[in-house]
Amino acid sequence: MNDHRVLRLAEWITRYPWWVVVGSLLLFLVTFSGARNLQFTTDYRVFFGETNPQLIAFEALQQTYTKNDTILFVLAPNDGDVFSVNNLSAVEWLTDQAWQIPYSIRVDSVSNFQHTSAEGDDMLVEDLIIDADTMSLGQLAARKQIATTEPLLLDRLISPTGHVTGVNVTLQLPGKDPLKEVPEAVDRARDIKRQLQDTFPTIDVYITGMAPLNYAFEEAAKADLKTLIPAMYLVILLLLGFLTRDFSSTFATLVLLTFSISGAMGLAGWMGIKLTGPSATAPVIILTLGVADSVHFLSTMLQEIRSKGRNRVDAIKESLRLNFQPIVLTSVTTAIGFLTLNMGEVPPLADMGNIVCFGVLLALIYSVTLLPAMMHLLPVRGGHSEIVGYRLIQKLGEVVVRRRRQLLPTMGILIVALVCMIPRNELNDVFVHYFDDSFEVRRATDFLTENLSGTYYIHYSLGSGRSQGISDPKYLELVDQFANWYRTQPRVLHVNSITDTFKKLNQNMHGDDPSWYRLPDASELAAQYLLLYEMSLPYGLDLNNQINIDKSATKLTVTVETLSSNEMLALEARAQGWLLENGLDEMQVAGSSSAIMFSHIGYRNIRAMLVAAVIALILISGLLIFALRSMRFGLISLVPNLAPAGVA
Repeated sequence: MNDHRVLRLAEWITRYPWWVVVGSLLLFLVTFSGARNLQFTTDYRVFFGETNPQLIAFEALQQTYTKNDTILFVLAPNDGDVFSVNNLSAVEWLTDQAWQIPYSIRVDSVSNFQHTSAEGDDMLVEDLIIDADTMSLGQLAARKQIATTEPLLLDRLISPTGHVTGVNVTLQLPGKDPLKEVPEAVDRARDIKRQLQDTFPTIDVYITGMAPLNYAFEEAAKADLKTLIPAMYLVILLLLGFLTRDFSSTFATLVLLTFSISGAMGLAGWMGIKLTGPSATAPVIILTLGVADSVHFLSTMLQEIRSKGRNRVDAIKESLRLNFQPIVLTSVTTAIGFLTLNMGEVPPLADMGNIVCFGVLLALIYSVTLLPAMMHLLPVRGGHSEIVGYRLIQKLGEVVVRRRRQLLPTMGILIVALVCMIPRNELNDVFVHYFDDSFEVRRATDFLTENLSGTYYIHYSLGSGRSQGISDPKYLELVDQFANWYRTQPRVLHVNSITDTFKKLNQNMHGDDPSWYRLPDASELAAQYLLLYEMSLPYGLDLNNQINIDKSATKLTVTVETLSSNEMLALEARAQGWLLENGLDEMQVAGSSSAIMFSHIGYRNIRAMLVAAVIALILISGLLIFALRSMRFGLISLVPNLAPAGVA
C-alpha cells in the first residue's frame, strides 16, 4: 500500500475513531465467542498424526492385547519392609480399592499375584498373600522369599530387598469422552491415595503411570495459563509504561494484546482445536509478538508529538505512514513462519502455529486501526521529553554506520563460528523430563526408577506363524533367548515373558523340583499346562495381556530406565539386529510403546521441518523482494532474520 492510501486510511481513522472502536469490538466479540468450544485433551496420542507409523503399530498392538493405559501406585513403608502385617494389609486394601477406579480392568500386586505350586499330583493356583493380618512371621518370610525371587514380580512390583512395592492398575478407556475419562480415573486414584495415607500413615505413596503422565500435560498447560500470561502482561506493561511514560499508550497496548490473544483462542475454538501443552503456550508468543506492532506505532507517534511538536492527528498520520509497511511485513512473514509448522509431524505444534498466526494477524489489524483510533480518543502526555532510550538508539545507529567496515566482518565471523556449532546439537528428548519436580508425577516417576522399576516400556508381539503356535518348544526357546538377551542389556530393569510362566508351570507339574524349571519339551505338554493354568486364573487376571486370541503370538514387554530418545532408539535398534539374526520371520517386528513413539517423533519432525523451513524461506524472500522492490535488499534483509535462528 503506497503512502497516499495509508494517509487516506489514517484520515478515515482520525475522522471516525468511534466507528473503528465499535468495529474492532464487534470483531473481537465474533472471534472470542469461539473460546467456549476450547477444551483440553489428556491423550498423548494427539502428538502423533493419523499416518504416523509408530502410532499405527502401537494401536494395532493394543487392539491385539490389553491396552496399557495404567495407573501405578508405589508404596514405600517407612520401616523398609513391605512384608509386615501392617504393610501387606495396606497392599491388600489398595488392591481391592483399585478396582473402584473408573475404567479399571486389571489390578496387579504382590498380594493378588497368582502363585503356583505343586500339591500332590495337582497344581495349586492362589493369591500370594491371603489375609495378611492372620499370617505368622514365618509365613511372611516365606512369601517374601517367593516374591523377591519370582521373575514376574522382581523389579516390576517388588524391589529386590522388599522395601518398595507397586500396585498396577490397567485401564480400558472407552474413548467416548477422552476429555473426562483420564481426569476421572486419576482423580479417583488420588482420592484412594489420600485414604490409604490416612489409614496407614507409616507408608509413603506415589502415583505414576501413563494415565497420570497424560493428565500432567493438561495440568501443566493450565498452570502455565494461570501464571505465565499474567506475568508476561505485568512485565510488558511495566516496561511499556517506563519507556513511553504515557498511561494511554500502555492502556491501548493492553487492549490490543487482549483482543489479539482472546480472538486467536476464540478462532481456535471455532476450528475445533484441542488445547495441549504446546498450543496452550500460544498466548505467550502472541503477547511477545503483538507488543512489537504497538511499539512500532507508539514510539514514532510519541516522538513526533514530543520532539517535533506535532499535534496528535498529524503525529498519528505520520506514524501510520512510516510504520504501516514494516508492521505488515513483519506480521505477514511471522504468520508464514508459524503456518509452516503445519508441515511438521506433531499436530499440537501445528495447532500452536495456527493459533499464533491468528493472533499475529489480528494484532496487525488492530495495530493499524484500533490502536490509532484509541490514541486519537485518549489523552496523550505531551511535553518535550523523549522516548526512553531514543537518543541511545540514535547513537547506536551512528556507531554502526561509522564502524560498518569493522562490524561487518567481525559479526560475520562470529555468526559463522556459532552456526558451525549446529552439528553438536543432539536430539535427546526425555518424555518424563517434560515436567519439573513441582509435578507429583515427575517425583513419583523418579522415585519409581530409583527404587523399583520404570515407566518406559518396549513391547513386542512375537508371532509363531500358526494358530496355537505359542506352545511350540522351538518358538518358546527363541522367545526365551530374546528375553534373556534383553536382560543382559544395560539399563534394562525387567523383562516380562510368557516363557517364565511356562518354566514355572513345568516345575510345578514335576513336584516343584527346581531342576525342572525349564521350558516343556513337547508342544502338547506346554498347551496342556497353559490350559490348566488359564482355567485356574480369577477374573481380571487372565493372560489376554500376553497372549492373542488364537494363541499365535505373545507379547514380550521390556521395562527400562528413563532413557533419552537416542538411547531408546539405540537399544531398540540392537534388538532389531538380534531378531533379524535369530528370530522367525513372524518375529521381525519393531518394538512399540509410547516411549518409542516419542523417541521417533523428534527425528521425523526435524526432517519435515527442514522442508518447511525451505518453503518458508522461499515465500518470505519473495514477499520481501516484492515489498522492497529490490532483489538486493530483499536478499540482504534475510540475513538478520536467519542469523538469530542459526546462532541460537
